[in-house]
Amino acid sequence: MPRIAIIEDDPAISQMYRFKFEAEKYEVETAENGKLGLELAEKMRPDIILLDLMMPEMNGDEMLELLRKKAWGKDIKVVILTNKGEQEVPTEVRTLGVSAIILKADMTPRQVAEIVQKLLKS
Repeated sequence: MPRIAIIEDDPAISQMYRFKFEAEKYEVETAENGKLGLELAEKMRPDIILLDLMMPEMNGDEMLELLRKKAWGKDIKVVILTNKGEQEVPTEVRTLGVSAIILKADMTPRQVAEIVQKLLKS
């Protein structure tokens, strides 16, 4: 069963993706900020992380930078979920090994699930 961590501060969005991925038979855990997300990732060791960039306490790019410094976190696939346009995503985020950048407003949960499935097969 694939493991997915959803790091998102908006509870409605987080729950929407949780329901979709649980229906697809994923093991799903969520966290509402980067600090809790990093702790969750260390405990869970997910196959893939859906990561929001703009969050309280620790934002997504800070969390990703710290994740990539950990031996266990170097190869976890990360999909950025953002309301920023792709050109607005900081260059540093791209250099930290992001598998995809998804504009939340442009994708349905089904489309996001399809992208995640393809990434997990690659």
